[in-house]
This record gives sequence, structure tokens and C-alpha cells, in this order.
Amino acid sequence: MTPPKSRPAISQADYQRLSQFRYLIRRFLEFSQIQANEAGLTPRQHQALLAIKGFPNGGPVAVGDLAERLRIRHHSAVELVNRLAEAGLVIRDQDKSDYRRVLLELTPLADDRLAELSAAHLDELSRIEPMLRRLLSRQEET
Repeated sequence: MTPPKSRPAISQADYQRLSQFRYLIRRFLEFSQIQANEAGLTPRQHQALLAIKGFPNGGPVAVGDLAERLRIRHHSAVELVNRLAEAGLVIRDQDKSDYRRVLLELTPLADDRLAELSAAHLDELSRIEPMLRRLLSRQEET
């Protein structure tokens, strides 16, 4: 038998920081869901638009890339893309170098909605940033 791994002692302050961090995440996600709904989107649609627009290096985004970024199955991403296309938010295009890949591009309507949502989210992040910095630096709250 292998001996149990030793782990660092976890203080009450550590538990409080972790609890506060999860609380701030939940609050931000709730804020995000409300904002998406008010913009006429589901939270998953908002996440998809943001994943496409904010894809690393601004490169083309395939359905498989979207599935990975959203941490969902490929067929779920296909269904999501179908709904986004029906809503006029995404354009699908065949990859010229690999016809098996479908590339995604936001429409001007999606760009407008995403810009409004992103501005609101950046404002909210600015509001909670001091609390997050304190938690992440492991400073005691005052």
C-alpha cells in the first residue's frame, strides 16, 4: 500500500477565500445569464459568439474548435451552430483546404449584440476585480 499523500494544512481563511471565490463566480455567471437573456440570447449562444470572436490568434473557428472551447460534444456544437445560423448570428463556410471542416463567422448582427454584452461584462469584471485580486493574492479581506 502506498502511504497517504501529505497535503498542506488548509486554514479557515483558505476555506473562506475559496468560498468567496466560488460565490463571485456564481454571481458573475448569474449576471451573464441575465444579460444574455435580455439581449435575446441563451447563455450558451452568448458563450458561443464570444468563443468565435475571441478565438486565439483570431484564426478561423471550426465547429470542432467551438465544441472544445465550450467543453461540449461535437454534435451539441453542431446543433448550437444550427440555431445560431437560423437566428442570423453565424455564417457557416466550407474550409477550402479541408472540405470536412465547417468554419464559422459572426454576422454583423452577432457582432453588435456581442459588443453590447461584452461592454456590460467588462464593466462587471471591473467592479469585482478588486475582490478577485484580494482573493487570488491570498490577502486577508478587510
